[in-house]
Amino acid sequence: MVKTKILIVEDEGLVARDIEETLIRLGYDVVAIAHSGRDAVEEAARYKPAVVLMDIVLQGDMDGIAAAGLIREHSDIPIVYLTAYADNKTLQRAKLTTPFGYILKPFRERELQTNIEIAIYKHAVEVERERLIKDLQDAVARIKTLEGMLPICSHCKKIRDEAGEWHEISNFLQDHSPVEFTHGICPDCITKFYPEFNRT
Repeated sequence: MVKTKILIVEDEGLVARDIEETLIRLGYDVVAIAHSGRDAVEEAARYKPAVVLMDIVLQGDMDGIAAAGLIREHSDIPIVYLTAYADNKTLQRAKLTTPFGYILKPFRERELQTNIEIAIYKHAVEVERERLIKDLQDAVARIKTLEGMLPICSHCKKIRDEAGEWHEISNFLQDHSPVEFTHGICPDCITKFYPEFNRT
């Protein structure tokens, strides 16, 4: 069974090791421990963990909230804050990064596991919703393209698209719908071009 990958972002070594031991005991795979915001962004891009456990106050010029924003923007990985800070200003900043959890230290083992599992589930639902929305948008675009009047040449039967370009009808339909073509010869063309095969 593949273990769920977790990235820990914590600048206090002893605290980080304690969190790591707890996660391993719970059956998770700790892929890395980052000690700064910049390291967190790099490690998230490298390992693509299922969840990032993010402290807010970190060493260096990038705190956990700024790092979380970059991770969500570039890697779309759910963030669970694991921090000792719960003042209103910090909470308001943290909310802007759309976190999947917010745990105050000291935490209970069960609370940590529950937040991780809910974050993974909510992210999976979010990804599936985005996929369904895109599928729906694509379907609507196909329907809109093929509804209404299509300009068609009276002689060569090419179709003009919205950009004014002319296309073979078979190519146009294949590009704008799920239709597939097989080839044959209609009775009129048999009579006109292949009279030797016309049995009527």
